[in-house]
Amino acid sequence: MKRREFLKAAGAGVAASTAVAAPAIAQSMPELKWRLTTSFPKSLDTLHGGAEVFAKMVGEATDNKFQLQVFAAGEIVPPFQAADAVQAGTVEMCETASYYFLGKDMTFALPCSAPFGPNTRMQNAWQYHHDGIAQMNDFYKKYNIYALPVGNTGAQMGGWFRKEIKSVDDLQGLKFRMGGFAGRVLGKLGVVAQQIPGGDIYPALEKGTIDGAEWVGPYDDEKLGFYKVAKFYYYPGWWEGGTQIHLFTNLEKWNALPPVYKSIARTAADATNAWMTAKYDAQNPQALKRLLAAGTQLRPFPTPVMEACLKAANEVYAEISATNADFKKIWDNLVAFRNDEYLWWQVAEYTYDTFMIRTRPRA
Repeated sequence: MKRREFLKAAGAGVAASTAVAAPAIAQSMPELKWRLTTSFPKSLDTLHGGAEVFAKMVGEATDNKFQLQVFAAGEIVPPFQAADAVQAGTVEMCETASYYFLGKDMTFALPCSAPFGPNTRMQNAWQYHHDGIAQMNDFYKKYNIYALPVGNTGAQMGGWFRKEIKSVDDLQGLKFRMGGFAGRVLGKLGVVAQQIPGGDIYPALEKGTIDGAEWVGPYDDEKLGFYKVAKFYYYPGWWEGGTQIHLFTNLEKWNALPPVYKSIARTAADATNAWMTAKYDAQNPQALKRLLAAGTQLRPFPTPVMEACLKAANEVYAEISATNADFKKIWDNLVAFRNDEYLWWQVAEYTYDTFMIRTRPRA
């Protein structure tokens, strides 16, 4: 073959291969515009902000072919209806706390946070290396939901109280804002638990409709202004040793996504999961200093109160497990994993942290 004929044939071959490849790439990267609602107000720039970070990552990774428009709680649906909106397909995605929806099934609480459950790093270990994500999605599929971890608050505070909690007796008749199923645990000790959205807590506390409230920790609590109407700030939030925030996606919509978009979404969710915890760890210390300077009285829950709460929590776990097979399956797996984890933590993490806390003024 002559050189000119060879080049002509080669050029035709390249053109032909390009013509075949381009449509394949185009088909794997369709243009999508989805709506992502959160269960949080825009003022909470870490909880609500996590959805914005996730959406930005997905957009950048797909050259904005996969666009996610983020809406705060109440802009499309109320905060406690976000999962319903995803389930029904009203929106494609939501960023939320799974335990908000335990009215559907108490099992919704476990992948999020449970009284005396695992801490943040243990949750990540369970999810990523002990089939936790697969286990929770085996449950969520019953509600047409696919879930991914998308953030964690770390261990939370025990909340704000208008009066001191000195004994178990002080819990009797206490009207307390409580998310998740810890309200059922506290109910055994006489507490009247109420689930109130974040934006409505301050006026309820200010008017005396409730006697106390928990939310997250210093950074978010300062933003919501609780220190202005309740001066006693208790710790630890034993009901939320590490609250996992989830990205819920309509299962049918998720299944229809191209594999490349699924991979990008998983990667962005993993990155946002780390981003949220790191931001809380960075912001909480300075926020706590500001709260204390403003007159907040920091208090630990008395040991008898903690022990009474643990006893009540174990009773609730047994009661629910006796009638709910999904709950029992996940809780048994999760608590066994937590117990094994603490074998390691008591050797390394706890010993190191305890020493460093004790010697911090000299460091």
